[in-house]
Amino acid sequence: MVRATPRHDRDAGGPADLLAAKAALRDQVWSALRVARVARFPGAAGRIPNFTGAEAAAELLRSTDCWRDAGTLKANPDSPQLPVRQRALEDGKTVYMAVPRLAEPEPFFALDPDQLTDTARKAASISGATRSAKRVSLAELRPVDLVVMGSVAAAQDGARLGKGGGFADLEFALATAAGLIGPRTICVTTVHELQLVPAGTIPLTGHDVPVDIIVTPERVITCGAGHQRPDAGICWADLTEEKIAAIPLLTALRSTAGL
Repeated sequence: MVRATPRHDRDAGGPADLLAAKAALRDQVWSALRVARVARFPGAAGRIPNFTGAEAAAELLRSTDCWRDAGTLKANPDSPQLPVRQRALEDGKTVYMAVPRLAEPEPFFALDPDQLTDTARKAASISGATRSAKRVSLAELRPVDLVVMGSVAAAQDGARLGKGGGFADLEFALATAAGLIGPRTICVTTVHELQLVPAGTIPLTGHDVPVDIIVTPERVITCGAGHQRPDAGICWADLTEEKIAAIPLLTALRSTAGL
């Protein structure tokens, strides 16, 4: 029985032609990873791909100045960045990890390396964080030094493409609006070499967050200043009613703002 590809862009907002172009690029990258057999179980399609060499990419990131200088990370919860979260905890860094799809009233795990009940590797997983981490609200987070984002594709001009749900960009907007992310906060992603695409290939909307550094198992790429970060604040016009209703924090914020 053929397993259906998960779709994360079904409640995405924005121009239909741009969404279609993004979907086509995702399919292209997922197919390349599948053909090269560098996507780990359960496969690349529909996901932030758990690529072969994720650990090597995490070690390369660990060697950078931005890693050394960071005391607090905000990281995505996907499998290919688990080695990054693990190494952050091993290096004594606090890790904020989003609850998948921000689906809880307290939508972040706060992992304190001094208060783990599991090993760093176990605590860095979603199931381990459920045991070892405190669930916190946005208001309980401290300012972030480094943002780690998962990607389906990334380009040297800093453009990145997620799996379609828009959660990384939304988390960034929420944290920026709350003063937790500033202009000096570095954004990084770890990917396989096959996830790299030429500059100008990834179509962007006004809320898409570019990265400053791309790390593969083989190299560290410092991105050019080709794309500016979105203005602070939530772009309500790009959020569907379905997306707002599914995220308690958005529902509460809209109610408070009287929108």
